[in-house]
Amino acid sequence: MKLEKILDKLGSIEKNSFIKVIDTIISGRPKNIKEIERILSSSDKGLKSVDNENISKIFTLTLLEFQEHIKCEFQEITSQLDILIDIIIRDGNCIMKQDWFSRLYENEIKHIKTKIKVLESDVENNKSDISIHRKRDYKIYKACLTTAYHNDIKNNRDPKITSDELSIILTLSKQLGLSQEEVKLINYSILSIKKLDIQEVIKGLKNIGVIFYSNKENTIYVADEMVRILREVRGKEVAEKFYRRTLKLLREPIINNICREHNVDRKLSYSQKIEEIIKEGVSFTNLLLEGIYKQGSTLTEKKKELNELCEKGLNISNLKGSTLDDKIDSLIKHFDAVERDEKVGISLDGFDKLLAELNHTLPKLNKQIKDQFELQDEYVLKADFLLDYNIKPRDILDLIAKADLTNFIKDNAIRQRGDDILNILEYYKDVENLYLENYENIGYRNLNLLKENGIIIKESELGIKFEDLTRSIFKSLGFHVDDDFKNQLNTKKDMMDILLNLGNNEIIIVECKTSKERGYNKFSAVSRQLKSYQSLALKNNLRIVKILLVAPEFSEDFVHDCGMDAEINLSLITATTLSRISEGFKLSKYTEFPHVLFRDILISEDRVLKILSK
Repeated sequence: MKLEKILDKLGSIEKNSFIKVIDTIISGRPKNIKEIERILSSSDKGLKSVDNENISKIFTLTLLEFQEHIKCEFQEITSQLDILIDIIIRDGNCIMKQDWFSRLYENEIKHIKTKIKVLESDVENNKSDISIHRKRDYKIYKACLTTAYHNDIKNNRDPKITSDELSIILTLSKQLGLSQEEVKLINYSILSIKKLDIQEVIKGLKNIGVIFYSNKENTIYVADEMVRILREVRGKEVAEKFYRRTLKLLREPIINNICREHNVDRKLSYSQKIEEIIKEGVSFTNLLLEGIYKQGSTLTEKKKELNELCEKGLNISNLKGSTLDDKIDSLIKHFDAVERDEKVGISLDGFDKLLAELNHTLPKLNKQIKDQFELQDEYVLKADFLLDYNIKPRDILDLIAKADLTNFIKDNAIRQRGDDILNILEYYKDVENLYLENYENIGYRNLNLLKENGIIIKESELGIKFEDLTRSIFKSLGFHVDDDFKNQLNTKKDMMDILLNLGNNEIIIVECKTSKERGYNKFSAVSRQLKSYQSLALKNNLRIVKILLVAPEFSEDFVHDCGMDAEINLSLITATTLSRISEGFKLSKYTEFPHVLFRDILISEDRVLKILSK
């Protein structure tokens, strides 16, 4: 769930801890302080009185500083922050009831204690499966950590690992190729690990700003933006779902080699071994640098194999970068962009239909998804519910065994040639709704993002498509979009985009503009065009109630010039605002949108939605 949406759900007291952390960062004059001050300039009372949208923007501007703040917290070695963060960044754990979080925490402590005993026994046992060189790595890391920890005790100080010591320890673990789970087990074999009171745990996480806690709902919320920061702090380059997607493309012998290297039981099933590798926290980068290739592979062979993995397996063509490191970095950035993108890939209706039909063919899928993502609800195959957890259609399909996918495809007469998952996504793509979900991207003429979201369209068709979608939205608002009357009025010189016929010779004229450039800033040209439409309507004895200009966004200068023009009754509305007003209208008591709400120079989404919700 996005930060802004979480903030909208909470009261001011529940947001206080997070606000305090951001306030402290701002007082330290962060890198983007000028942009932050511009946002705060509209508020006399500081950050507390800023609306949730702008709080979210300010947080984005302080990401680097917030990350450093979290890294500093790791120096408090008794905080168990590594354990807690590993729990809350797992796919599916961004929304949790307190009792569920308590159960996950308790199970994690028990699991770590058990694994510490097993590891210590295996290290001492000459007949264990752990190789001699791996035992050496463990002993080296443990000896260095012991020294760093006990230095303070010898000097009559509280044991603490300084930032310098921590950076050395982290470098050492990376050079030894230790997974996060291996590091964690060795760390807690030195430090005493005990279960803390869950209220204290929640309070501690809330005070450092990484979670929100709703007292009313007894629910923990972790924003999508926060998950990405915490994952980076923990050195996890990609989300578990993308890691899983990549590992499932590897042959079992390669998976077994990875398991052997990181002390994972090779007797487990293929799927279980993949899950254990993910839980181990094995570095995604190190895996693609060394772990997936035949011994003795040349650099050229590795690059070729990685390219094939991305092109044939992940459907990512032309992976950028000339070196292996560059290519891996490009793949990580691709997964990050996919995760940040709010679009689902198919329409919401299509997602719901897919889930319903998957449940019919695969009745055990609900439990599988519930267990995989550690979800609390009994029935979880609901599009809106899963999207709150940032779980998308592809993430569900990635978890289904190939044989089950094949059966599902046959049951639903889905195309069988080619990639099964892509064929399923294509089958459930509701094109009209998918275009509406990408309304803003079409306005921005963003062909690359449209392609990623499953829309193939020529650039020359974007203007007409934006106009068609705007027409559909106004129809959904209950307006009479009168194309026949518009065509009667239009001349070769003056051609209105959309005419809304209110009856009694009253009309609203709607003009649509797409733009690649951020901040639409061509008021003089547009105003001449709109004034000619106005003259055309007046010649035909029509009363113009309003002229609306729809574009992806408007510059400050454009809004100012619009406000200074007294000749036309013009209001500006962004594509995002119009789309959200349309969604709000569906939930309102109105059967026809009250056009009197189109009265601002720049239509305020918040004001209109507030009135519609009454």
